[in-house]
Amino acid sequence: MEAYIILAIGVWQIVVIVLLVLLLFGGRKIPELMRGVGQGMKEFKKATSDDSDDEEEEEEEPRARKKLKND
Repeated sequence: MEAYIILAIGVWQIVVIVLLVLLLFGGRKIPELMRGVGQGMKEFKKATSDDSDDEEEEEEEPRARKKLKND
């Protein structure tokens, strides 16, 4: 029930949140904040994809060694 209450945000609540953000940070700081958030998300995605690539390479190395030993 609590998760439903958190997700039940209406239009007026969003408007109030946006106005509060504008008052706190001002109109000039918001693009900088959003740019920083975007860069952070990009770096996070890159790091997670790099980790999955590393795991795939680690799995392939023993297979390649087994093929060499069998030949």
